[in-house]
Amino acid sequence: MIHSLSRLGAFTAIAFAFAAPAAFAQSDDELLELGREVFLEHAEPACGLCHTLADAETEGGIGPILDDLQPSTDQVRLAVTLGVGPMQPYTELSEEEIEALAFYVATVTGGTISEKDAEAAE
Repeated sequence: MIHSLSRLGAFTAIAFAFAAPAAFAQSDDELLELGREVFLEHAEPACGLCHTLADAETEGGIGPILDDLQPSTDQVRLAVTLGVGPMQPYTELSEEEIEALAFYVATVTGGTISEKDAEAAE
């Protein structure tokens, strides 16, 4: 039973990760602003405690340097919703906050913006 529930949770997170971008129609500037706020203030623990990101002026020493990694929106979304390595999933963030965070990190690092995310930001 527990194994089935964990599969269901993983499936739900993956389905959300690829279906949600079209749900939020905001301008690029609004998404970037909200994404920066999530990175610095809304996420607990704050992303910058572990990650270095020049745009946010953070110098975390535990996680990857995001400017070097240049993650795509899909990579950020999956890492935030499912967790990766020692990073736990951010279950308290709303779908809107996750989408904005993914767009922000990918944009300011030069990562790939998925087609769905680009359409949602128009």
